[in-house]
Amino acid sequence: MKLLLLGAGGFIGVNLTERLIKDGKHNVVAVDIDDEKIDYLVETKSPKLEYHNLNISSDEAEIDGLVAAADVVVDLVAFANPALYVEDPVGVFDLNFTQNMKVVKQCLKHKKRLVQFSTCEVYGITPAKAAEQFGLSSDTHITPFSEDESPLIMGPVKNHRWIYACAKQLLERILDAHWKRDGFQFSVIRPFNFIGPRIDFLPSEAGGGSPRVFSHFMDALLYGKKPIKLVDGGEVYRAYTYIDDAVDCIVRIIEDNNSNCEGQIFNIGQPENELKIKELAVRMCELFDEHFRAEGDPPRPEIITVSGEEFYGKGYEDCDRRIADITKAKTLLGWQPEYDIDQVIFKTMEHFVNSHREKQKKESGEVF
Repeated sequence: MKLLLLGAGGFIGVNLTERLIKDGKHNVVAVDIDDEKIDYLVETKSPKLEYHNLNISSDEAEIDGLVAAADVVVDLVAFANPALYVEDPVGVFDLNFTQNMKVVKQCLKHKKRLVQFSTCEVYGITPAKAAEQFGLSSDTHITPFSEDESPLIMGPVKNHRWIYACAKQLLERILDAHWKRDGFQFSVIRPFNFIGPRIDFLPSEAGGGSPRVFSHFMDALLYGKKPIKLVDGGEVYRAYTYIDDAVDCIVRIIEDNNSNCEGQIFNIGQPENELKIKELAVRMCELFDEHFRAEGDPPRPEIITVSGEEFYGKGYEDCDRRIADITKAKTLLGWQPEYDIDQVIFKTMEHFVNSHREKQKKESGEVF
């Protein structure tokens, strides 16, 4: 197949592109506005990879031509950063819905199958938390989020943190509507907290910015300039999925060998890897001390608590828990995640540490 990957230069896109090239079964046309993460793959000059520096927002004609020439379109383009949801909600909606709708229309026009990346944030808060906010009694049992059954509960409009989830949810609903009316071939992927190599930048190396939580914690461990900050005490839960497990499932959806994926939404996650964010911070400190601490490293950073508004700005609200029901992926795709939480944390930390040590050597002149 000829696969068009839009947003191939992001964290998921790069790891997916690497896997597809390694498999060697498909020709990959990779598109992104930033080649910093994917340049190591482009430099291999693989005959299976063709790279285009294009923007879906402004290079509509070029993208349309690539869609027309593809067998399957994989749309990974998104702003997936909680800081941006609060800082620039209009821009977040524009990219995650308006610009992605252009791709949907191109796929409809050219009758191409679309694999659309969404987010586990479409589930919003748990019913238990919603009941608690209204002073109602609720069952404390947490039911995993099911693709086709769970309600999608967002916070109030003034909390702009939810604009990303709403944009993705609306896109999903439109895809499903076109499937029912027009027979449009699509599959939706809802990622549950993927982490692994190349997930994000370190603020100390990028001159600032606000990446995802794992990168903030690694920055504190490697540079020691700031404490590890737990937003609202780090009491929310997350279940982390190693990127290799995730990519394995994504490839199965793209290839759809048993024709089970049309019109389907898939959770991709590892529900057994759940822990609180404050537990993640402690575990990362322990693993760093045990496996990675070197002479000259800064001391273990202090762990402090800050409010969501202080860290992200006014209008921030968090999801309390995100547990994926992955029965559908197991049943229809024969997929099973393999990495446990300690393996996930260790392997992701290992990549950050190795990259940091290599950078230190270059800066000291040890590597030419």
